[in-house]
Amino acid sequence: MSEDTFISHLVELRDRLLRSLVAIGIVFVCLFPWASELYDLLANPMMQTLPAGSKMIATGVITPFLIPVKVAAMMAFLIVLPYVLYQAWAFVAPGLYSHEKKLVLPLVVGSTVLFVLGIAFCYFFVFGVVFAFVNQIAPASITVAPDIEQYLNFVLTMFLAFGVTFEVPIVVIVLARMGLVTLEQLRAIRPYFIVGAFVVAAIVTPPDVISQLLLAIPMCVLYELGLFLARFVAKPRDDDDDYVSPSDSQMDGELDRIDAERK
Repeated sequence: MSEDTFISHLVELRDRLLRSLVAIGIVFVCLFPWASELYDLLANPMMQTLPAGSKMIATGVITPFLIPVKVAAMMAFLIVLPYVLYQAWAFVAPGLYSHEKKLVLPLVVGSTVLFVLGIAFCYFFVFGVVFAFVNQIAPASITVAPDIEQYLNFVLTMFLAFGVTFEVPIVVIVLARMGLVTLEQLRAIRPYFIVGAFVVAAIVTPPDVISQLLLAIPMCVLYELGLFLARFVAKPRDDDDDYVSPSDSQMDGELDRIDAERK
């Protein structure tokens, strides 16, 4: 019986994965005719900072075709992301309690919105500041002509870094709600988190101070936002947590008092 249940879960998981892949494929096919325009849109922050008439270069034979296709696939995934998360939620929902279901759905929606906001913040603000800074300090004797493949890899890395960074409030809320840590403990580790934020920013961003600050500072602000929101959803402490067991001397004194009253 248990084996049949396990197989049925695997079948359901396969079906939901196929639905997600089919949805991504349909959106990708719809976006494919505009793959080149999508890459131009993605490259716009860089092109805005380059001198007039400058263009990117492609060093690979099929790179001019392959890179826009990758961009279209990435856009298709972002568009279908809410449906993919819904399929994941529908798969795990039957095994959750009612109060857990009420918490999971807002977390799924919130994490999706925050991830997209992280990407938008990176695209509309961070790229403009970083690219302008890099081009301003570039020597006048060189011509800046970024390779489209390296640019895409850079953009995807930055999108992932900022998208995950904006999930910090969700992580804090989940930890507080599950009772794994208390709000007091989360506040106590604030200095260590700040140091860790700058270390992470130094690892995942380019070796310039501007991009590191633009990642580390929002991470710290979002941590504070998570602490504020966690106050409303934190798991209440059990009454047993406030109970302090009496010491042996206190017990002995209480027994002596009872014996005295009996006499």
